[in-house]
Amino acid sequence: MLASTAAHWMLEMLHRDGCIYQDDTVDMLTKANAEALLRENADGNLVLGNEVLSAFKKISANAVWIKPDRYWRWRVDEDEQGREQRG
Repeated sequence: MLASTAAHWMLEMLHRDGCIYQDDTVDMLTKANAEALLRENADGNLVLGNEVLSAFKKISANAVWIKPDRYWRWRVDEDEQGREQRG
């Protein structure tokens, strides 16, 4: 699987559900035998690799990352500037 394919899947889920959790994408990539698109973070957890994140960023300009809960959602008027939001 290509990083762009994973990114487009994430965008489809974002359109369908209004948010997409990182864990759901990690699960999808694991089940698709695409572990090469993942990396291990400092805590030893599998997370999305930079290639997938870059591809997703290019196609999802109106999405924001909610770091505490590790998911993306659509930007709302109350959001601060920047991609990363508090909630």
